[in-house]
Parts: sequence; structure tokens; C-alpha cells
Amino acid sequence: MAFADTLKSLNEFNLGDLDFDNLGSWPLAIKILTGLLLFGLLLTGGYYYHLEGLQKQLEGKQSEEADLRRDFERKAFEAANLEAYKMQMVEMEESFGALVSQLPSDTEVPGLLEDITDKGELNGLAISTIDLLAEVPQEFYIELPISIVAVGSYHDLGAFISGMAGLPRIVTLHDFNIKTPGSNTNQLQMNITAKTYRYREGLADGP
Repeated sequence: MAFADTLKSLNEFNLGDLDFDNLGSWPLAIKILTGLLLFGLLLTGGYYYHLEGLQKQLEGKQSEEADLRRDFERKAFEAANLEAYKMQMVEMEESFGALVSQLPSDTEVPGLLEDITDKGELNGLAISTIDLLAEVPQEFYIELPISIVAVGSYHDLGAFISGMAGLPRIVTLHDFNIKTPGSNTNQLQMNITAKTYRYREGLADGP
């Protein structure tokens, strides 16, 4: 009987009769429906808010999984190629040792100057001067510049420069300057800087 009365009151109810300033005067059925509606809205909003948080967590976990997968693949690749890396390290150490062996020590520099002088004379040049300049420290090595002034024909100078590559030590050539020293145009004077290098001791062992 009460339910029938409630339906009858809802049928007779006019939305315009609601007084929003006095909610207590609303019919019981309207109060119940309003409460259910508000509860449903709150439940729906909370549900979607919770889902949004879970979605963000899922995306974060998926991104973390992708990063972990890439890291795992990289480490697996390195582990599978560990022996090849070890062999490469051995080869690099041997190559490095071979290069270092071509860098003169302090005691070998005078002999290198003699080799350069002999190389010039063998190619028909007259070595006017050959002077060791001030050392230039670099990060891993020290440059040893050598100033050379030589006189000879064009072909003799070319043969001398080519012959420098055959020296047992690393020597690079820089700052070419060729001119005619006098009236004899068959003779040319070459000013050139040769650089050899010395390994900085103690770097291999670290600080």
C-alpha cells in the first residue's frame, strides 16, 4: 500500500514544486531518488578516477618492462659476445703497445735526429740546421718538435719527405716553407717542422 502511495505521489509530483532552499520539504520518494542519483554519480566518478590511476600505472609498468627488455637484450648480446670482446681487447692492447713502442724515449731522441740527418744526406740534401724545439705536452703524449732547414733540388726534397715515412719511429711533418736561397734556381731551401711524440708515463696506471 505504501509503495502504491509512493508511485501515486510521484505521478502527482511536479518538478516545479521543488523548493531547493528547503530540501527537507521534498517528498520522501524524491529524496530517495535524488540520493540514489547522487550516489550513482559519485560511484561512477570514483570508478573512472580509479580506472584512470590504474591505467597510468599500467602504462608506467609497460614502459618499465620495455626498458628492462632492452637492457636484458643488450646484456644478453654482450654476454654472448664476451669472448669476442676479450679478443678485441687483446688486439687493441697489442696495437697500442706497438704504437707506443714507436714513440721515442728521451734517450732515443738524439739517435732520431741522427736518423733524420742521415735520411736527408742519403737523398742528396744539405741539412743546414736541425734543432729540437720545446716540448708541447698533450693529454696522453708529449710532442717533440724538430726544426729542419735543408737545401737541395726539388726531387731531392720530395725523396727526403717520402723517406721520412720509413723511419722506425713515428714522425709527422708540418709547416712546409720552400724558397730559392739564391740565384741558383735548381737549389731550394726547405724549412719544415718534424714532430715526433713521447708517451706520457704513468697514464696507463691511472691517477
